[in-house]
Amino acid sequence: MARLIEELKKLPSIGGKSAQRLAFHILRASDEDAELLADAIRQVKEKLHLCSVCNNITDVDPCVYCSSATRNLRLVCVVEEPTNIAAIEKTRSYNGIYHVLHGALSPLHGVGPEHLRLASLTRRVEHGEIDELIIATNPTVEGEATAVYISRMLKSFPVKLTRIATGIPAGSDIEYADEVTMAKALEGRREL
Repeated sequence: MARLIEELKKLPSIGGKSAQRLAFHILRASDEDAELLADAIRQVKEKLHLCSVCNNITDVDPCVYCSSATRNLRLVCVVEEPTNIAAIEKTRSYNGIYHVLHGALSPLHGVGPEHLRLASLTRRVEHGEIDELIIATNPTVEGEATAVYISRMLKSFPVKLTRIATGIPAGSDIEYADEVTMAKALEGRREL
């Protein structure tokens, strides 16, 4: 039981108490449910890997986005994590492909450029595969630092670099916006 708790504590956002609760839940589960969980973990490790082009998590290589005949392969959206792709795909307004960094620069947490998938992004740009690079990192200090780093890293290449807009969310009231959000909304204003 102690070993299971220690292994569960290695999961993100799982502390000692949560790990203990999960371990006892697994212990109380039927043999079949426990085996299904173990099998699901094994299958994820066996069948999923990173796309050789964009670093998205996939079971085929290249992934469905990079191998699609209907997508604009010269328009690349850079995201921090594979989960960010789902949010963009939900809009049904983006028809390009992706590049997943698997993180953002965070010197305080020991995450430097060498920890991100930046070398493969540079190779893609160097090979002339990209016309426009949309930097869609999160609007956090780390995301902004990553966006600035990428723009400086690629400034000598003939690629259009753009950044997603930030500001007031649709359907909300301006009076509830904090000063940073309001400042970003004013900076990113566009002509009507």
